[in-house]
Amino acid sequence: MSATLGNRLKVTIFGESHSAGIGVVIDGLPAGMEIDGEKITQAMKRRAPNASVASTKRREPDVPEVLSGCFKGKATGTPLAALIRNQDTRSQDYEKTAELLRPGHADYTGLVKYHGANDYRGGGHFSGRLTAPLVFAGSVARQLLERENIYVAARIRSIADIADEGPYSFRKTAETEEKEFAAVDTGIGAKMQEKIRNAHSEGDSVGGVIECMIDGLPAGLGEPFFDSVESRLAHMMFSIPAIKGIEFGKGFGLAEMRGSEANDTPVIEAGKVSFATNYNGGVGGGITNGMPVVFRVAVRPTPSIAKEQKTVNIVKMQEDSLRIHGRHDSCIVPRAVEVVKCAAALVMADLWLEVYGG
Repeated sequence: MSATLGNRLKVTIFGESHSAGIGVVIDGLPAGMEIDGEKITQAMKRRAPNASVASTKRREPDVPEVLSGCFKGKATGTPLAALIRNQDTRSQDYEKTAELLRPGHADYTGLVKYHGANDYRGGGHFSGRLTAPLVFAGSVARQLLERENIYVAARIRSIADIADEGPYSFRKTAETEEKEFAAVDTGIGAKMQEKIRNAHSEGDSVGGVIECMIDGLPAGLGEPFFDSVESRLAHMMFSIPAIKGIEFGKGFGLAEMRGSEANDTPVIEAGKVSFATNYNGGVGGGITNGMPVVFRVAVRPTPSIAKEQKTVNIVKMQEDSLRIHGRHDSCIVPRAVEVVKCAAALVMADLWLEVYGG
């Protein structure tokens, strides 16, 4: 098993949902880079549960303990390690149904892959809990990018069948970071939240789509084919639990367009090459073209729901049913917005260092 991703900026995550703690090791940060602890704290808070019905009632303080790699507010150039302790676990909720495979979870695949040695409590290493160290690392990566005037923003584009197509400028998208619910259109956002409340009241869950934009990137990052910008971002995005699809620019909409419509026409602006449109999401041949990189990810409904579901008792090897108890999100999309931003920042910081890192 490998829990490490990246070339110049390597990130390793560790831990399980109900282990003593979870954490991350970041290798490759430039020595002397300033690290703003308050920005990390704010990022962790945006990922954390809130008081809405959408959120789990599990309350973890998520205060990272930096163990190494930072001295007097600056990266030392050695691996930066951070530990986030688990303090609000209720493992007994999972012992009651340990023999029952939870639909939509990795109980069966984890059992087979790790020969029954996997930690099933709260999803173990498969849990969305592991996105907390990912946000810590991504917040640091965002700071690395921002010193080069590269910025990452994301918004909720849809919840179930309630959609806000936009399009919106990078500024409008970035402003959602100050909101409790990261929708640009407040009215549509209210309808999205009502959709979540309705699913919660029925013991069910809903998913949605998150749109992410990366602005200020220079042209020339990435490689064709196997190390394309799309390949690298897709690899990272599919490492986030519950992400089941990704598209860049117009994405699948390009399949309905003619070439004369879909091509991004080069133009000259302020003495530099730019493009009249950005239908291909800021990427050409797998390489950034200087336009904002734009992509969207599909987030499936939370699999842990209160409704009774059919399943299998893996010990008795017979069909059974279960009703999942415990504390779970009715929709993880609002919390996943921060995760997507931070995960994207890790990829782009890695790509930037490959070209400009020395």
